[in-house]
Amino acid sequence: MVGIAQIRVYRKNLYCRTFMENQLGFVLKLLLLSALLSVLIKYAGPSLSIPATATNALIIVLLPIVIIAIALLWRFQAQKQN
Repeated sequence: MVGIAQIRVYRKNLYCRTFMENQLGFVLKLLLLSALLSVLIKYAGPSLSIPATATNALIIVLLPIVIIAIALLWRFQAQKQN
């Protein structure tokens, strides 16, 4: 006979295994995306004619931060409404 405690342990193990599989998939996708971006920068980057100015350097450095800030604010607003 299966007890309630055994069912809880099974459900917890199943949840942890599923969570780990999801995390592994996410990490692999992130690794693949990073590798593709690296190859794109290495081979396609030199063919772009972007002048080396202070403005372009600031845009390149600050653009990812601004994009992440907008995404987080958007997510915060969505959670706030729910």
